[in-house]
Amino acid sequence: MKFTEGYWLRSERANGLFAAEAYAVEKIPGGMRVVAPVTRIGSRGDTLNMPVITIEFRACAKGTISVKAWHYEGYDSHLPQFEKKEDIYDADVQISEEEAVLDTGLLKVRVSRKNFGYSFEADGKVLTSCGFRNLGYMRWDRQVSTMYPADNYLTEAHKPYMVNELSLSVGERVYGFGERFTAFVKNGQTVDIWNEDGGTASQLAYKNIPFYMTNRGYGVFVDCSDHVSFEVASEKVEYVGFSVPGESLSYYFFYGPQPKQILNAYTALTGRPALPPAWSFGLWLSTSFTTNYDEETTSFMIDGMAQRGIPLRVFHFDCFWMKAFHWCDFEWDKDCFPDIRGTLARYHEKGLKICVWINPYIAQGTPFFKEGAQNGYLLKRADGKGVWQTDNWQAGMGLVDFTNPDAVRWYTGKLKTLLDCGVDCFKTDFGERIPVNVSYYDGSDPHAMHNYYTFLYNRTVFNLLKEVKGEQEAVLFARSATAGCQQFPVHWGGDCFANYPSMAETLRGGLSFAMSGFSFWSHDISGFESTATPDLYKRWAAFGLLSTHSRLHGSSSYRVPWNFDEEACDVVAFFTKLKCRLMPYLYAKAVEAHREGTPVMRPMVFEFMEDTAVAYIDTQYMLGEALLVAPIFREDSVCEYYLPEGTWTHLLDGGVKEGGIWRKETYDYFSLPLYVRENTLLALGADETRPDYAYEEGMSLRLYQLQDGQTAVCRVPDTAGEIVNVITARRKNAEITLCLEKAAGDIPLTIYDGECTKETVIPAGTGELQVSLED
Repeated sequence: MKFTEGYWLRSERANGLFAAEAYAVEKIPGGMRVVAPVTRIGSRGDTLNMPVITIEFRACAKGTISVKAWHYEGYDSHLPQFEKKEDIYDADVQISEEEAVLDTGLLKVRVSRKNFGYSFEADGKVLTSCGFRNLGYMRWDRQVSTMYPADNYLTEAHKPYMVNELSLSVGERVYGFGERFTAFVKNGQTVDIWNEDGGTASQLAYKNIPFYMTNRGYGVFVDCSDHVSFEVASEKVEYVGFSVPGESLSYYFFYGPQPKQILNAYTALTGRPALPPAWSFGLWLSTSFTTNYDEETTSFMIDGMAQRGIPLRVFHFDCFWMKAFHWCDFEWDKDCFPDIRGTLARYHEKGLKICVWINPYIAQGTPFFKEGAQNGYLLKRADGKGVWQTDNWQAGMGLVDFTNPDAVRWYTGKLKTLLDCGVDCFKTDFGERIPVNVSYYDGSDPHAMHNYYTFLYNRTVFNLLKEVKGEQEAVLFARSATAGCQQFPVHWGGDCFANYPSMAETLRGGLSFAMSGFSFWSHDISGFESTATPDLYKRWAAFGLLSTHSRLHGSSSYRVPWNFDEEACDVVAFFTKLKCRLMPYLYAKAVEAHREGTPVMRPMVFEFMEDTAVAYIDTQYMLGEALLVAPIFREDSVCEYYLPEGTWTHLLDGGVKEGGIWRKETYDYFSLPLYVRENTLLALGADETRPDYAYEEGMSLRLYQLQDGQTAVCRVPDTAGEIVNVITARRKNAEITLCLEKAAGDIPLTIYDGECTKETVIPAGTGELQVSLED
């Protein structure tokens, strides 16, 4: 939110009070408290009629410091609080007349006392700072004060905000804020943390996360569930400013210096993602949204995929599995599915998992609505006149009040009947159209609940799945998110269009999402709105099947590949089988994400922060640390992509290229730039028909461009997420030594060394093998 009019002038609607002096500083557990008057104090009399801003700095970990600043201490905004796992870290505090320093041993915050300001420092350098008029209390729309009754002097008739600004260095770039479809580097943008159902082609976003990181090696999480407004080098171009409504502001500062370390610290605080079941990485096929379908239709789609040799793992029933005007009463439309238990049992026999669409909106005219309204399970109108309702989406619909424990039990009890009849998981759609003119059971502030509602919604459904299916089987397909929702994977990118610009903006949003602490992400292959051309469908299929999760879904047409052309069937089959074979690697990256918070799909800058050439790249990505993927976004089959420094080997054809330059090449539909990074030991599985199998059985290994003196490590998981084998390759001159943690059966090994390829076998029972490249 902008409080200024240009650099020199504040808005005439704003009256700002800014910390001017660290008048008093004291040690507190884990840190220090600073009392900062808004004007320099010259005498005792200056302390009268003087507002102060109080700031607390606490060490939460060796590289994490929390900051809390407030104006009125007794103000209670009734904001829902993000769940956090916060500790107090024993840090050193030194206070002198000139400054106060909190030192964790890795990260410092240094407060200047005479002219208030503070800086975060690490490795002997200032990372960012807050100085003159950078921390303040803003009275917005403040009226003129007098001493007459009923005026502003008594009523405080203004909107309070807390404001903080952190400096940006020359060349510093800002990333994150959730799944945002605007430019990947956020400098110059105003970012409002306010969830909306806005599609993928505007500044609105389904998944707003009040977290960002920069290439200076730090991240910032504003701990506020309400509307947070960021001015990212947009109000003051030398700063990232953030403001929140109310009388207090809290944020956490994380030092990396690498993105992986920043997200490790951020997700340690806000929650690590659950490990999705291995089967969820397979291909999902949907009925699509507004299509007409019944059991005959869905069976035709499922059987058609099998007849064409396309491995299908999950079948999804979208909205119209329920009757029109009945969303969501969670009752199957018996005209279309008269024997749903039998239907789902038959689909399970075909090796499929079943997903159904749900949301938290309950249409009137159904017994489920009446029950919810009578028992107080739906959000109430703010004026007290019954249930809040709208005709936007479903006629007269109300919303489940997830702050009411009885409403949670009522809602999940109904969902459990779906699980009992054979459903395996849910697509938790919506959660963004949350009104603010309502009252909640627990008294939560309705403005703050607008964003936080999705956390309660998705946590409710995810916990039910864990309870009924077991922790290793729980998975969602969610659209909305806020901070902490990374714990409930998977998320998909929302309503994109069937064109190349929308395909590119979808990826751009996913990469920002990854920089915001989310590890598992998907999108509607070929676009949701309208219907793709065969060309676009095939290109998007390659991209979709080289994402963590892959779903064929749309709005008004079936997305089965034979509706596009026969080659599309072959393309979908090819990349689905490739993904199945890559599962030993992909699932190892999923385990890493679960344990450390590292995303599986990573922007180029995540892996190559020091390479300035990748700073703005949002049209390619790393799949884990080893695979580079550059989707094709052009009808002429041309791809322009960048390979960072090093030797890269194409996964599909074995071609070798040196990095450090941009390339422009043409690809058919069965290929794209898909390169393996040097010093990679890659395990390929033997099963190309399903994503969940015993990865170690029959696997093969490929060692790519191992440089002299380097080590490559391959960790092979099982489908429960346990690492069952660790294989290490080391090179000294022309000799390569391979060590296996557990000796297995014969393992074929291909070594790529420059333009040469060497084939060998690690014999069964071999714990260590020497290979000479001179042979």
